[in-house]
This record gives sequence, C-alpha cells and structure tokens, in this order.
Amino acid sequence: MPCSLSVKFGQLHISSDLSCMGSGTLKGSRSSAKLHKMLNPQRSLSELPKMSAASQVERAVLEEEFNWLLKEEVHAVLKQLQDVLKEASRRFSMPTPGLESQLKQENFILGSSTMDQVKGVLTLQGEALTQADINLKVAKSSQVLHFQFREDKQWKLQQIQDARNHVNQALQLLNSRDESYHFKTGAEVNKLMDAVMLQLTRARNRLTTPASMTLPELATSGLMKMFTPPMPGDVMVNFYINLSKLCLTVYQLHVLPPNTTKNFKPAGSSVMHNPGAMFELNNNRFEVSHVHKVECVVPWLNDSLVFFTISLQLCQQLKDKISVFSSFWNYRPF
Repeated sequence: MPCSLSVKFGQLHISSDLSCMGSGTLKGSRSSAKLHKMLNPQRSLSELPKMSAASQVERAVLEEEFNWLLKEEVHAVLKQLQDVLKEASRRFSMPTPGLESQLKQENFILGSSTMDQVKGVLTLQGEALTQADINLKVAKSSQVLHFQFREDKQWKLQQIQDARNHVNQALQLLNSRDESYHFKTGAEVNKLMDAVMLQLTRARNRLTTPASMTLPELATSGLMKMFTPPMPGDVMVNFYINLSKLCLTVYQLHVLPPNTTKNFKPAGSSVMHNPGAMFELNNNRFEVSHVHKVECVVPWLNDSLVFFTISLQLCQQLKDKISVFSSFWNYRPF
C-alpha cells in the first residue's frame, strides 16, 4: 500500500509520495503494465513479427512519456526541491554584515532529568553562541562555580556553519538548471540528483555526527579562553550539536601524582569521554573524575533535519522513475 508524508512549515506545504517507486508513477499506471509485459515476455517464435511491430509502438509511447518526464516532471521536482531547501536555508540565515543585531537571539535553558550538577543558559544567534552562563556544582565540596562568556567573545558552532554551506551548495546546483534548460538524458538527471544528494547527506551528517576530539585538544581549545572568571585547570567544557540538540559536556579532572603506580593509558579521540579517561598535557597527567552532560532542543535544527529528509526522498523518487525507463532501454528481447 502506498503511503505519503505531508509536512507544513509556515507557507510551505510539501507532500512527498513514499510509495515504492519500482513500479513508476508515470502518467498513470498503463506504463507500468506495459513495462511489466515487455520485461517478462512469454511468446513463441511464430509471434516475433507481431511482437516486433507491437514493441515499436510501445517503445514510441514510452519515448514520448520519457520526453515528457525530462521536459516537465523533472523541472517540477526541481522547483519543489528549491522550495524545500530555501526553507532550510532560511533556518540557517546569516545577517548582512553590519546588521548582525537583526538576527534573532534565542535563549535556551540547559538541563538534565538525571542530575543537577550543571545548570545554565545559552544564547544562540544563528551559528554563534553569543553568551553562556554556567553553574557547576563541584562534586566533593558542593561548592558552586559560576562562569560566563566574556562580553567580547562569541563561539562559532562549526557544525551549523558547515550544514548551512552544504544546503547553499545544493541550492546552487538546482539553480544552475532553470526551467529553460532541457535535459537530454536520464543519466544527466541522475548526475544532478547525485550531486544534490551528496550535499544534503553531508549537511545532515554534520548535524548528526559531532566531531571527535582528544582530551588535550579540548584542554587547549579556544573555548577554554572565553570564560570569565577563567576556567580552573581541573575543569574542561565542550559544546556541540547532536541532531536537533545543543549539548554542553563538562569534565572535572584530577591530577595524577608523578609517582603513581596506576597504569597510565592516554584516551583516544571521542565525542564524549568517560570517567577514568586519562591524558597528558605539559608534563602533567590527568584523569577524568566526573562527566556531566546537559542539553536543550533547538526547534529550527529539527525543522532542518526534516527538510533534508524530504529533499533526499524527492531526489531518490526522481532517480527511481528514471530507472524504470532505463530498465526498458537496456532490455533487448531479440
């Protein structure tokens, strides 16, 4: 049974047919029946003359429908893709130089259902964290440490910046083939769809796959120099995007004594390190004693992920329609 996905965002209404495209949705069901008949011949040698004439007629009909697909439906899908990706791009919109204050600032409260050692409020403006206000309850003493960004500092979230760039590259690919352009082959359409899908997959992956970092990389990151008062040497923080969530991880450390008999094994690269992970920096050895993760949902990141999914489906459906014809062109019964 076919199913459909219908999504509304503001004035944009996208209805995406999710039925199995192997049968093709090509100007009615008659083409599918013809293809099935031609691709599954059960005819004797005495029928060859009639079959040849019938095949020529069927081929002419399919060529007409294929030309209609290249001329009309391909551009209709490209227009739909442009509309969806313009909405996605608008979610990542950047301000005009000199007008940064016009970009909406959003405040998000960080929290966790399982712990209250870390609390805070983050201010997000496009791809930049413009303010972070963090309270950390120290595990041993119950002392509360308070940190916030210096007024002259902002932290760029590279994941959001990269995702936006990939969306814009996908739009540029689509804009390079306006309605006056005539696609001559199915391979040409597939090549465009593959290029667009590559950019959309990269955009989605940037939001769903945070970068792995080593503990020394975190310790020497520019992020550690953004706070006032300065972060103490036994605390490290990291911000990243995971799907539609903005995450903050706080690491509390303790220094390993130089003469310790504890087996020292430096930790590798990871999105999030566990208690017990060790590293060496400036001839000192450290061990992670506590890890705290808090997060908040950013609604427009969730919207963007939905737009990426719809766009990838539209691209794949068009490729599937092209493949229905290709299976016929490549079949030679005689």
